[in-house]
Amino acid sequence: MRGLQRLINEDTYCIDVLNQVAAVNRALQSVAVGLLDEHVRHCVSDAAKGDDRDHADAMVTEATRAIERLIKA
Repeated sequence: MRGLQRLINEDTYCIDVLNQVAAVNRALQSVAVGLLDEHVRHCVSDAAKGDDRDHADAMVTEATRAIERLIKA
């Protein structure tokens, strides 16, 4: 973000700034997918293996909502 702010402050060509914004968005999406993968593999998986069905359902719902937010972003 600081790099983007610096580009803007330096009056960098708009298209160059937009290209950097796109790169940052792709990087953030990659981080989000990685975090979601870890969450599903560990938290949701562990909840599904347990005896508490309500907790497992809540974890799946939470993961589904996170996916929805990623899709809408």
